[in-house]
Amino acid sequence: MFFKGKKVLVIGGTGTIGRGIVKTILGQSPDVIRVFSRDEHKQHELQNEWGKREDLRYLIGDVRDYDRVHTAMQGIDYVFHLAAMKHVPSCEYNPYEAVLTNVHGTNNVVRAALAQGVKKVVFTSTDKAISPTNAYGATKLTAERLITAAEYSKGRGQTVFASVRFGNVMGSRGSVIPLFKKQILNQGKITVTDRTMTRFMMTLEQATSLTIKALEEARGGEIFVLKMPVVALNDLASLVIKETCTQLGKDPEQIKVEEIGLRPGEKMYEELMTHEESLTAWELDDMYVIPYSFKKDVPYKNARKAAPGMYSSSGQPPISAVQLYELLKSQGLI
Repeated sequence: MFFKGKKVLVIGGTGTIGRGIVKTILGQSPDVIRVFSRDEHKQHELQNEWGKREDLRYLIGDVRDYDRVHTAMQGIDYVFHLAAMKHVPSCEYNPYEAVLTNVHGTNNVVRAALAQGVKKVVFTSTDKAISPTNAYGATKLTAERLITAAEYSKGRGQTVFASVRFGNVMGSRGSVIPLFKKQILNQGKITVTDRTMTRFMMTLEQATSLTIKALEEARGGEIFVLKMPVVALNDLASLVIKETCTQLGKDPEQIKVEEIGLRPGEKMYEELMTHEESLTAWELDDMYVIPYSFKKDVPYKNARKAAPGMYSSSGQPPISAVQLYELLKSQGLI
């Protein structure tokens, strides 16, 4: 077991993915997991949920505070950096706050990891970092560059840095599925940006396993990109309306779908890998790996060169309504 007897720090550990990572690693008998976040209430909830354990520690702190991050990393082997401002409208209207958390905070993680001699750091990025049209995506792209650049600038430092790009995580905080359900229950309608919009979507288990696998496999400076299904927003809205109304005893025909148009900075489709990145990328069965520099050797087992092209939700057919139903059902979301 990779984490047996190791010390792990999960920055942003009270979020949806952070909780999933903590739960998974606890099953591998680590020496300790430090759950770092600024949300006192959520930390209290986790302590009540998991009870008193010698292998769990709860640290209140903000990734913007270098001294606190540096202290939290003392004696740590592995770091998962998940903390971020991630809601597009919030970042769009408060761009400098997004810079402080997503850029300055990531730089603090890099500096602290090198200073404390951490073995590996994995940073979680987003599909919105590709050709960014909003402040959130721009700050995440900059943070990716900081992680990759750390491989060039770390000197004698031994820390290995890598990034993971996510699509939308189903059922996570801020996910559209819980929002649709709430709107159906309270308003008798749902609001969508545009029926023709497409998105990459992944399960919490996929997000958790990819992040952990990325840390285990990282050689330094890579960006790991999960292969994930494309979902059409219209299919998702129709399915959630049908299933929710069935549970509530309502007539699906009475639920209106209101198109509200793109929010500031929002895109009709998402991208996970650019054409330029694909030219040096390796392809595995479940993900792509974009190396920080071109290498002639194949550093990953069963890797093959990726086909050139942009990995975009507009260039792939969405999964069928039946496949979408099975996916949501497997996650307990309908």
